[in-house]
Formats: sequence, C-alpha cells, structure tokens
Amino acid sequence: MTGRRNGRGRAWAELLRVSALFSVPGDALVGAAAAGARPGRGTLCALGASLCLYEAGMALNDWADRAEDAVERPHRPLPSGRIAPGAALAASAALTAAGLALASRAGRPALAVATALAGTVWAYDLGLKRTPAGPGAMATARALDLLLGATASTRGRGSTRAALDALPSAALLGAHTYAVTAVSRHETRGGSTRTPLAALAVTLAVAAARAGRPAREASA
Repeated sequence: MTGRRNGRGRAWAELLRVSALFSVPGDALVGAAAAGARPGRGTLCALGASLCLYEAGMALNDWADRAEDAVERPHRPLPSGRIAPGAALAASAALTAAGLALASRAGRPALAVATALAGTVWAYDLGLKRTPAGPGAMATARALDLLLGATASTRGRGSTRAALDALPSAALLGAHTYAVTAVSRHETRGGSTRTPLAALAVTLAVAAARAGRPAREASA
C-alpha cells in the first residue's frame, strides 16, 4: 500500500514538474522590485498564486497533449495510466481556483492580473500552443506573472502606479520569452535561420535595455 502511494506521488510530481518550481517565484519578486515595493504579505500571495497557476498549466498541458503523448511519450503519467485524464483536468481547475483565491487576498488589481494570467495559460494549453500565436501567449503569461508580483506587493491605489512602474520590466521579460520560445519552436521544426537571428537580436536588445536602465535611473 505504501509503495502504491509513493508511486502515485511520484506520478503527480512528474505530471506537475515539481522539480521546476524553483524557477517560478522569480517573476513575482522581480515585479515587486520593479514597482519599488518591499516584499511583504501581498508578495507572498503573489508567489503562491503564481505557483498554483504554473502547476495548473502543467497539468492542463499533459491533459491537452494526452493523445500525442500516447504515441510519442507513452511513459508520461497520463498515457501510462498512472493518472487518469479526468484527475489531471480536475487538478488543473482546482489549482487555477486556488491561484485566483490567493491573488484575491492581495487586492482586486492583483486578482485582475491573475485572472488574465489564468486565461492566458488555459488559452495557450488548449489552443494557442501550436499556432503562430503560441510564442506571444507564452510571452504574455511571463509578463503578467511579473505584473502580478508588482500589483500584489502594493495595496490600494498604489497598485495602478506599481503596474505602470513595472511595465517596462514586464515588456522586457515578455520580449525575451518570445525570442526563446520562437527559437525552441524553430529547433523542433527546422527551417530558415532568420528566427534564431531575430531572437538573438531581441535578446541583445533586452540586455542593452536592462544595462542602460540603472544608468538612466542613477542620473535621474
């Protein structure tokens, strides 16, 4: 019985890609810093919301890809039968609800951003992932994740100003994410070198913008 529970736990950890969770909190923390806010209770709510929505996306991704995985990745939790597709979909819905509930504890602006983020995650996994809009949806999700940290870290009327202050950082993160996602799609499909070269140009532009920003702030 214990072995069965351990095996089920490992299957869920694989489905939710728990090993990648440490990469998630950075967006919210950067958002708080970009807004000039000291991390506090609202930031913790944003971190929790971000983690829940990330895990919701992981479960939903495998649910949406279950037919393809049955052919190409039969070892994954759903096609191997270790987790039922309905359970994965229910987990995604529950995690989405939990993420929105946590965001609501940080105020209405944070809930609005989290709702937009959740909508983007579901739209990406259920339809946009394999379309030309895929990289844009991924970039939007990362930018919204950063803005969630900014708005959650500043309560009340300050949330609007926080979002505006964090917008340049969110745009830079989105541009970088778009470039990386476009390159990853290019690598799996092959084709022209224009996409990697364009992505390199975007990445260099993002780096230059980030390097120049502290200098501008110091001279202000």
